Amino acid sequence: MALEFGAMQLIDILELSCVKVPLAATDKPQAITELVKLLDRNGKINDFQTASQAVMDREAIRSTGVGQGFAIPHGKTSAVDNIVMAVGKLRDPIDFDSIDSRPVSIIVLLVSPVHQTGPHIQALARVSRIMTSSQARQKLQDCTSPEQLYKIIADHENPADS
Repeated sequence: MALEFGAMQLIDILELSCVKVPLAATDKPQAITELVKLLDRNGKINDFQTASQAVMDREAIRSTGVGQGFAIPHGKTSAVDNIVMAVGKLRDPIDFDSIDSRPVSIIVLLVSPVHQTGPHIQALARVSRIMTSSQARQKLQDCTSPEQLYKIIADHENPADS
């Protein structure tokens, strides 16, 4: 599935099977690994180790804890053919070295092919758009199931359908 730059929505790359509520992780590396494993179990990546390392390497450069309880770990790698996404809500918030020093409870993981910069940046921007909505942030913090979390993202992407 090749995505046109400018046409992509998060629900084009996020499947319900790649949403986990709650995540069992108790620290940043566990949380990233848990989400990469979710992608792997759902056949979204070609090589778990390579994908995991790409995200961890990016995280080592600068934390992706973007504030207000959210993190967007991401990486570019040959381990995927198209951009893929997994989302999780932690049982208990964890330290993610966030820019606002607050713990993280919602993690959006993006893994992109090395040469697909446009869709990668667009997906990051769309996630950021959701996080700028205090209403969407609160709904995500309050959700209790993968189905609820997925619906919140879908409704935010397509407000007329909600």
